[in-house]
Amino acid sequence: MDQADARPSRPDSLAIRTQNVGVYRQGRWILKDVDWSVPSGACVAVLGPNGSGKSTLTRVISGYLWPTVGEVSVLGEAFGSVNLHDLRESLRLVQPTGLAEPDPEMTALEVATTGAFGTVGLYRETTPHDRAEAERLLETVGLHAALRTPYMSLSSGERIRCLMARAMVRKPRLLLLDEPTSGLDLLAREQVLATIQSLHQEADPPTVVLITHHLEELPPAVSHVMVLQDGRVAAQGDPESVLRSDLLSDVYQCPLEVVRADGRYYSRVSPGAWASLLSGGARA
Repeated sequence: MDQADARPSRPDSLAIRTQNVGVYRQGRWILKDVDWSVPSGACVAVLGPNGSGKSTLTRVISGYLWPTVGEVSVLGEAFGSVNLHDLRESLRLVQPTGLAEPDPEMTALEVATTGAFGTVGLYRETTPHDRAEAERLLETVGLHAALRTPYMSLSSGERIRCLMARAMVRKPRLLLLDEPTSGLDLLAREQVLATIQSLHQEADPPTVVLITHHLEELPPAVSHVMVLQDGRVAAQGDPESVLRSDLLSDVYQCPLEVVRADGRYYSRVSPGAWASLLSGGARA
């Protein structure tokens, strides 16, 4: 089933809908035949190894890359008949390293407050409401003690959580998180996952799309997973039906076992399989 859960959804209740989407570049299909529907307010994940097309799909959904074929609708607006600049006012993309980084000398509160304007600097006077909302969100993501800390002095994990608070200041309808835990240590990763969970539990939460390599990085809030392999959909559905040892062993070309605990999923690879990985039995 293409829906992000088993409940029927009207077209106008979908945050994302792609039909037969493909992206062709430099003689090959980076994405091919992607059919995907995400209900409004859901927390979903796109999972897959390097080169599977995850980041390309993120760029398509955010309107920064036009698909070669297929149809895309985001927040009920069809690409080709909507002003993408206006549409982006209702969605936010958070990445560990973006095209435009905040001024390193700005405080965490100032960086979060820029979310009211969608800029990387404070070029206009902020309102008390904007500042109060930024402060509330920083507290939600566990950064209340760092309000006055310069952005450059925040750890990598703290910066991601600060950017997530920034993204929520104007209450976007769609929040795209592109590998938000990349390069983080265990504590920082868990703090980011706790942030995703807490944001999704707020009243009238946005639709959240989490892009990741690792199933360990899926919080319990995730209700639907789409797995990409070589640019195509290998599987999609609820986590229990998709996050299977046999399926993911094939996708990652690595013999692994999936275990579940407390609503989360983990992968285990036995050291006994390492010899086969190094002898060419799996993709490098």
